[in-house]
Amino acid sequence: MTELAFHNSATRQRETFSPLDPQHVRLYVCGPTVYDLAHLGNARPVVVFDVLARLLRRLYPRVTYVRNITDVDDKINARSLESGEPIAAITARTTADFHRDMQAIGCLPPDEEPRATDNIAQMISLIERLIANGHAYAAEGHVLFSVSSFPGYGALSGRSPEEMLAGARIDVAPYKREAGDFVLWKPSSDELPGWDSPWGRGRPGWHIECSAMSWRYLGTDFDIHGGGHDLIFPHHENELAQSVCAFPGSRFAHTWLHNGMLLVDGEKMSKSLGNFLTVRDILQRGPWAGEAFRLLLLKTHYRAALDYTAERLEEAKAELDDFYALLARDLPAPAEEDALVADMAAWALEPLGDDLNTPLAIARLRDLRTLENVATVGGSATTVLGRIGRDWQPASGQAAAALRQAAAVLGLLGGDAKAWRQGEAGDSAAIEAAIQARLDARKAKNWAEADRIRADLLAQGVILEDGPGGTTWRKA
Repeated sequence: MTELAFHNSATRQRETFSPLDPQHVRLYVCGPTVYDLAHLGNARPVVVFDVLARLLRRLYPRVTYVRNITDVDDKINARSLESGEPIAAITARTTADFHRDMQAIGCLPPDEEPRATDNIAQMISLIERLIANGHAYAAEGHVLFSVSSFPGYGALSGRSPEEMLAGARIDVAPYKREAGDFVLWKPSSDELPGWDSPWGRGRPGWHIECSAMSWRYLGTDFDIHGGGHDLIFPHHENELAQSVCAFPGSRFAHTWLHNGMLLVDGEKMSKSLGNFLTVRDILQRGPWAGEAFRLLLLKTHYRAALDYTAERLEEAKAELDDFYALLARDLPAPAEEDALVADMAAWALEPLGDDLNTPLAIARLRDLRTLENVATVGGSATTVLGRIGRDWQPASGQAAAALRQAAAVLGLLGGDAKAWRQGEAGDSAAIEAAIQARLDARKAKNWAEADRIRADLLAQGVILEDGPGGTTWRKA
């Protein structure tokens, strides 16, 4: 893979990716507001940008991936007032839940995960810069960004001033100079979190938090800013405005990537519709569910809308079953620097260079599975090789090794293949004992007893597979 190209939301064009520093690529993604369990829509950008970070690390010497934790927010305050649980307890618990759930769907932690409450000083400093530069003003304990002071406001989202007023939740307040001006700092009452500032005790607005944290960890200009499409306006529009106005001459993020919406059963998630699902809901379906959900997400291009259904989750599980069935075989291990393995893995990952085309990359994993099946059990690879224009003739184990390597960049197929196939099938020692009893019955030509044991195991959700190497089992 020699070139990366992404659809830049800011220019609405596909652009060749050229990092500011080829020795150090810098990526910022908006993280969770920690007041409740992550829902399916929250998980999609985490998976998308986890794949992007893995890809960048494969190609560049150093990558710094920053994803923040928003732990000061009116939603958190409201949850604390409703439940009586202290804010610190809510944010600690839900942050731990978020980490656990994202790990369960195969996401690596970011290189830096700053918390908003640890960066208040940086936020105050940014706000002071904006006031000094004539882009913000203090009024009645608030500080607001003056939208009219920045001619470029609206360029990221492509909205007119009228559309932005209609699309934002505008607070009508007498201290605002214009209706679209947004809050950088606001006063806190005694029962709310607050910090001392030049404008009195208060707390930051949402947008200034990400500007401050990206500045602290990545500088005034960095390569990529990511997040969900729903964040383009107002959050990312406001981030961009306040950052470039605080640091005249900067561009802030040079490439903007946004993932599409996630639907459930064809509709937007809503508690009133009864289709609101958390990642924890999915994980409770079984030990396979986290990786199956990840595969389901990656089978749709990140910029397209994605429709989650229980049937599609089961389809993803079935596909993983097939992959793991191949990897569970006793295959030869190629040399670590096997050139053919490296070539096949690079070919499988090539689509990721084209605006992170994960669906095509997954299709190429299927082709590698076919090549391994041909090498291991026989058959013809003519159709696959003709379609892809290669003359590979992999020996047994080579295509499987390439499959593992390529899948790792997608965060897939990293588990133990035998454990995947056996799942939570109860007492494995008892199952192995039953298999041995069936083998003894077969040797004694007691076919009825052998069939009874097989049927009894099947009733327990255990499928036996007889092969040249003996009998293996897997969870149904």
